[in-house]
Amino acid sequence: MAELTFGCTEAHAQRYAATPTLSFALTITESTGVRVHAIALRCQIRIEPHRRRYSADEARRLNDLFGETSRWAETVKPIQLATVSTMVKGFTSVTETELQVPCTYDLEVASARYLQGLDDGTIPLLLLFSGTVFVAKGESYSVQLIPWSSEASYRMPVRVWQDVVNEHFPGSAWLRCTRETLDALSVFKAEHALPTWDATLSALLAAARSAEASGAQAGPAPSAPAWRAGES
Repeated sequence: MAELTFGCTEAHAQRYAATPTLSFALTITESTGVRVHAIALRCQIRIEPHRRRYSADEARRLNDLFGETSRWAETVKPIQLATVSTMVKGFTSVTETELQVPCTYDLEVASARYLQGLDDGTIPLLLLFSGTVFVAKGESYSVQLIPWSSEASYRMPVRVWQDVVNEHFPGSAWLRCTRETLDALSVFKAEHALPTWDATLSALLAAARSAEASGAQAGPAPSAPAWRAGES
């Protein structure tokens, strides 16, 4: 019976992938000396945000995900990054393989929103392994399942995620809105002859700031005189 140990040694951006993709370098060690014919490997990857520190700017960006920092002991929970599968070729003793992980930059997804909020440092990941092991026995094979306790921890540098994003969306980000909102933005964009969606949003933000500044300069509305407070 094969006894497997898993490790993760590196992660990097897959630069020529059609979509944003992370590539993890896995090491698989078999300790009993049997010949592993193949592994149908499944890996669930979780982010463990409670295992790192955050700057004030990072905490501000993560407020809508975790709430106020005073409540983080209760609200900061593991976040699902991906679940992927791969086939591992036959080996004896030890082998290395690449695990390709497609990523999303949809900021409605918790993992993307979390990763977008980080400046530097590392991202604590937990890789949970399952699947089927095919062990060679003479001219036949035996089949066994990978124990659910099989896992590996890895601290991925934040710059690796930034490389993945910048490879496909350099200097930009994606926002999702309803069709009604998009129609209203389209009308505003056309009425003001704005060349891009970025310029449209910038104009709306500038208008909102101008309105706030005008309201602050005008001051609060005067309260009713005391002698009129009882009038109906």
